[in-house]
Amino acid sequence: MPDRTFLDWPFFEQRHRDWAQKLEAWCAANLPVDHGDVDAACRDLVARLGEAGLLKPTALDTANPGPLDVRTLCITRETLARHDGLADFAFAMQGLGTGAISFFGTAEQQAWLDRTRAGKALSAFALSEPRSGSDVANMDMTARRDGGDYVLSGEKTWISNGGIADLYTVFARTGEAPGAKGISAFLVPADTPGLTVAERIEVIAPHPLARLSFEDVRVPASAMIGKPGEGFKIAMSVLDVFRSTVGAAALGFARRALDETVGRAAERQLFGAPLADLQMVQGHIADMALDVDAAALLVYRAAWTKDMGAPRVTREAAMAKLFATDKAQEVIDKAVQIHGGDGVRRGHIVESLYREIRALRIYEGASDVQKVVIARQTIK
Repeated sequence: MPDRTFLDWPFFEQRHRDWAQKLEAWCAANLPVDHGDVDAACRDLVARLGEAGLLKPTALDTANPGPLDVRTLCITRETLARHDGLADFAFAMQGLGTGAISFFGTAEQQAWLDRTRAGKALSAFALSEPRSGSDVANMDMTARRDGGDYVLSGEKTWISNGGIADLYTVFARTGEAPGAKGISAFLVPADTPGLTVAERIEVIAPHPLARLSFEDVRVPASAMIGKPGEGFKIAMSVLDVFRSTVGAAALGFARRALDETVGRAAERQLFGAPLADLQMVQGHIADMALDVDAAALLVYRAAWTKDMGAPRVTREAAMAKLFATDKAQEVIDKAVQIHGGDGVRRGHIVESLYREIRALRIYEGASDVQKVVIARQTIK
């Protein structure tokens, strides 16, 4: 049984505990899912999460506008990741893909949110390019003004939900100024002429990823999210909220690894006694438990700080993401070691966690980039 005592911490209110209980019951009844057809599994997960009302925290409620509750987002990602990494992915993309629309979109653009929150449309966040991942300001994709339209040309890559999304938040260079100040954001429906899937990308933990081609993709000027030249600010504002949730997903993976390891140590016999009696194993479990709790404190501090009205949590979110993802990697590696051969057996939960965790140290700001962010914020 996973440790739930952290929900008694002062970061949370009763509504968070009620949400966690509801979500845990749904996960126990519905997860894990079959990952054989990843595209179909993601579509099904989004639909079922939507039907259960579990996608409501991912985007602005147009009938009752207010800020997103980052603590609820983090609790949800942690819980889903502990049960099934693909379920966490499906949930997370509904938020990340529509974050710019929630925070900066017009009423017309926000009409999409009723569909994404209900699980009736899948969203995606198209920021990375072949030559610009961590260095967003170096993007090549352009959006040229042509009368009442913009014409988008270029490529995006490593796009989660690429190929199955119904709408994309796309960032392109509009040229108001050099570098980061000349980028704008656009809402681009997936069926817009000229938008094609150039390549499906396979990774060690199967997720729907793609490289997208934009060949003279024409969208009306009303598709721009925010103002011209605000794209970099919009992207960073979205990441400022959702970066903490990446740490929460890593925390979910780490909790599952710790739970599996405690169970393994109790039942596995070595030299006539349970593994748990060996001091070396006890030392590993102590390190794992310490890393899990420390990561949880950083993740929920960042989420609480944002929910309390902080305009930016750049430093707190970077710390949460860096520590939680790096330490989850270490926790899961210890779990593999204690499980022995079973830890690398394909299909074993610990083996799947080992594959799932690695990408979290790269996407939405690689670990090395987070160190730069933390250092700059601290010096400033």
